[in-house]
Amino acid sequence: MATGDIGLIGLAVMGQNLILNMNDKGFNVVAYNRTTEKVDRFLANEAKGTKIQGAHSIQELCSKLKRPRKIILLVKAGSAVDDFINQLIPHLEPGDIVIDGGNSYYPDSIRRTKELEAKGLLFVGSGVSGGEEGARHGPSLMPGGSTAAWTHIKEIFQKTAAQAYGEPCCDWVGESGSGHYVKMVHNGIEYGDMQLIAEAYDILKRGLGLHEDEIADIFKKWNKGVLDSFLIEITAAILKFKDDDGEHVVNKILDQAGQKGTGKWTAIAALDAGSPVTLIGEAVFARCLSALKEERVRASKVIAGPQKEPFRGDKQLFIDDLEQALYASKIISYTQGFLLMRQTAKDLNWNLNYAGIASMWRGGCIIKSVFLSDITSAFNKNKNLESLLFDDFFNKAVHKAQPGWRRVIAQAVLWGIPTPAFSTALAFFDGYRSEIVPANLLQAQRDYFGAHTFRVLPGKENAKFKTGEDIHVNWTGRGGSVSASTYNT
Repeated sequence: MATGDIGLIGLAVMGQNLILNMNDKGFNVVAYNRTTEKVDRFLANEAKGTKIQGAHSIQELCSKLKRPRKIILLVKAGSAVDDFINQLIPHLEPGDIVIDGGNSYYPDSIRRTKELEAKGLLFVGSGVSGGEEGARHGPSLMPGGSTAAWTHIKEIFQKTAAQAYGEPCCDWVGESGSGHYVKMVHNGIEYGDMQLIAEAYDILKRGLGLHEDEIADIFKKWNKGVLDSFLIEITAAILKFKDDDGEHVVNKILDQAGQKGTGKWTAIAALDAGSPVTLIGEAVFARCLSALKEERVRASKVIAGPQKEPFRGDKQLFIDDLEQALYASKIISYTQGFLLMRQTAKDLNWNLNYAGIASMWRGGCIIKSVFLSDITSAFNKNKNLESLLFDDFFNKAVHKAQPGWRRVIAQAVLWGIPTPAFSTALAFFDGYRSEIVPANLLQAQRDYFGAHTFRVLPGKENAKFKTGEDIHVNWTGRGGSVSASTYNT
């Protein structure tokens, strides 16, 4: 008799921890791994004394699961997911559910949803955030895909997930590949948050000349206010941490940042959607620039910057300004992230729950913060909120932070300290609030050299320039009236 509530394939640390978590929550889990020796080791060690069952084949795994079968894949994204799905299909029945909990690219999840639904099966692509610790004690889970699957997995997912403010950090995201899309945006926002914190650290260290312990105390203080978050908390701890020789470990780390590609995916998705997610893009490029270590060392010896003058102002006031700059830039980053999700939902006809998404991120994940409760409240007040900057709370917060935000960036420019994330956040803010931007000149240039046409500004219509028409001007008197293309934004 089948007794398993859910199966899991992939016994790397994340898989093992998630199984142990689900077992703790009272669910009967069946574990399988391609190398079956790992199953035996897991049962004999970490899972010893639990109700966790093992399986030595895909067929045995499926035979031990109650209907509809629910199977989580925690394997390397890409072809490995498809390989396991193909191995599972002969042993599944209509209505069974395959769940991909890896870091899959959302177009793959869109494809897999269609392919499995065509076979009468249900597919869920679920973002899982929180790393190994989250998997063991409660991750943020972002499931999306075949909507009919939710009623069958809801209890398991919501009990396994982290809890924040008395609510599970898990809810149904939406259709098709939306679960992995939201996880991708989460990871992109994570890139942005980390870059902003790194720039604040750089300003405090190279700009104000503060010591690591002093900077750690500043971050610790910030973590008691509006910036209260996991990343600020660990930054304070990192800056305090010393090696056996008494030197701060952070000062021994090579200044080259790695990346696995999810930030890049978000930047590419933003370009594809035509959505100005500038801060995440700059965060990705900052890591690319950091990778040019040898080149930067050579450049530092031959390219002169400004002569850095000692800071003669009130340091505490400047530190307060920096806190406001970090907060305002963070608001912009999340504004851009939600704008991207809204645009993609519109393009792909997804019905996303934005308050639910923000709520899911309040615990169990890398970007968890008090700040996300304010986003949840904003979307609960207005589920059709066009932009976080249109919400009264965030509008007032950015307005209050604006003077200090500008002072910090201006001072960093004078020092020659790069602030790509802070600067692009402010540039977006100024562009977004501008009724008129210089795109009229860009469009005139495009029409001049390529006859790409333009539209007339409302109120400037005449017999030649008519509303709604694609207009081409003979700028030189030598050209013709042929248009190279229709107007497109």
